Amino acid sequence: MKHTLIAIFLFTLLLPAVKVTAQHKPGNVCYISDNRIYFQLDKRWTDVQKKEFGDLFSLDSTLIDTALRSTGEITYDSITWLVTRFNTNINELSKPFISASAPVHSQDARLATNDVFLLDDGWYIKPLIHQLMVNYSEKIGINEFSEESGFRVANDTAYFLLSGFQKAGQVYLSGTFNNWSTMLTPMQKTGKGWQTGILLKPGKYLYKFIVDGRWLQDPDNLQKENDGNAGYNSVLYILNHVFELKGFEQAKKVSVAGSFNDWKPGKLKMERVPGGWNLPVFLQEGTHAYKFVVDKQWMTDPGNPVIRRDSYGNLNSFLGIGDTMIFRLNGFENARDVLLTGSFNGWSTSELQMNKVAGGWELPYVLAAGNFEYKFIVDGKWMPDPANPRTVGTGDFVNSLITFKPNHTFYLRHFSNAKSVLVTGSFNGWSKSSYQMEMKDGLWTYELNLKPGKHTYKFIVDGQWMIDPANEDWETNWEGTGNSVLWIDP
Repeated sequence: MKHTLIAIFLFTLLLPAVKVTAQHKPGNVCYISDNRIYFQLDKRWTDVQKKEFGDLFSLDSTLIDTALRSTGEITYDSITWLVTRFNTNINELSKPFISASAPVHSQDARLATNDVFLLDDGWYIKPLIHQLMVNYSEKIGINEFSEESGFRVANDTAYFLLSGFQKAGQVYLSGTFNNWSTMLTPMQKTGKGWQTGILLKPGKYLYKFIVDGRWLQDPDNLQKENDGNAGYNSVLYILNHVFELKGFEQAKKVSVAGSFNDWKPGKLKMERVPGGWNLPVFLQEGTHAYKFVVDKQWMTDPGNPVIRRDSYGNLNSFLGIGDTMIFRLNGFENARDVLLTGSFNGWSTSELQMNKVAGGWELPYVLAAGNFEYKFIVDGKWMPDPANPRTVGTGDFVNSLITFKPNHTFYLRHFSNAKSVLVTGSFNGWSKSSYQMEMKDGLWTYELNLKPGKHTYKFIVDGQWMIDPANEDWETNWEGTGNSVLWIDP
C-alpha cells in the first residue's frame, strides 16, 4: 500500500540503521489515529537528522529534544503534547489533530518562492496527504470572504475566483475535493482574474491556488488553517442550513448557540436582514439542540415546533440534518413512560420521549454516520434493546450498539468452530468485550463506521489475539506481536 511505502521511505532516510524486512516493519513516522496526530522520534538521531525531521513536519527542535528526554504531558508554545515510550529507542509524540495539512511544499501566506513539482500528481504527494488528513469533525462552519471575493454557489456548483494575476500563464485549483491534485482542475482567465466551477456537496473543504507552479492561499478568503508547513490553507464550507429568526428588528445583537458550539453565546453572530435575522451555516449530519440569544436573552426558535426538555429542565429547539433512524422497542404496552437515551444525545434521561404505537414504542431520530451506544428507560428502569444482539460492555454495564451507515466490514475466514471471535483496535480503545463478530456464510463479519485516517486492529479468537491473516499491512507494537493496519479514505 502507498501509505506504508511512504512511511518506510521516510523512516529509512532518517534511520539508516533500521532493517526493513517482510517480518518486521517500522512504525509510521507520522500518522493519524483516533483524532490525534502522532510523530515517532528516535533517540539515535543526529542533530542533522533531528533538524531534517523538524523541517519536514514543522516541529521545533526544542520540542523534539524535550520529547526525546521525557514521557508524559509536556506543554510547548501553549500546546499540550503527550509523549509515550514506543520502544527502547522510539518516543511517540502526539496531540489532538485539529488542523489540516496540504502537500508538503514550502509556501508563504501570499505567493511561494519555491516551485512545486508538477509531476502529474506525483507519487510522493498522495501518500502524505493520506497520512496528514483533514479533520472533518467540526459540527458547524461559516464562510468569511472579503467584499472583493467572487466566490459563489449556484445549482450545487461552487465558483472559485482568483482576482488579478492577469500575467500568469497557468492557474490550477487544488484542494481536498480533488485529493490535492496539481493538474486536475485548471482555471480559466476572465476579465477579473481566474475562475472555475466544481460540483461540491455540503461539507468542509481546504484549498489553494497554484499560479504558474507556485502555491497561493485565497487572498479574499478570511477563513484559513495552518497547513503544517509554515503556511495556510483556505477553508471553505458548502452550506446546508440557514438559521432564521423573524422579527426582533430593534435588537442590537442576535446570535445562535447550541450543541454544535458548546452553547457559547455570541460566537455565531446572525446578520440583520429585512424582517429579522439569519445566518447561513454548514451543519454536520445529526440532531442538534439550539437557541437564539437576543440581546443576552435566551429563547427557543419560534419558527420551529420541535422543542424538547434537557436533563436540566431547560427547553431547547431541535433540528436534524441527514437521514432518520427509527428506534423501536417491541412490547411493554402497559408502560407509562419510555425514553431513548444514548451516546448520540449525551445519555440524557429526559430528552427523547418515545411514542406509543401498535405493538410497542417508536421514535424517529436523525443520526450522523457512526457507531452509537444506546438504551431504553422503561418506567425508570434502564435496559438494552432486546431485539438487538449487538452489545458492548459486560455484566450490569451492557449497552446496545448500532452502526448507522457502515463504511467498512471486517472479515475473518476459517475458525468456523470458534465459540467467540471479536474485532478490536484503536477505534474502540482495544476493548476485549465489545464488537463480537457474527458468522455469515462461512465468514466471521462485523460492520462499522470508521473515521477517515489510520486504524490499527486485531482479532480475538476464543481469547487468543491475532493479526488479520488477509491483510499484509501491519506494524510492530509494544508487545512485539504486531497490529494490522487499516486506512479509511475521506
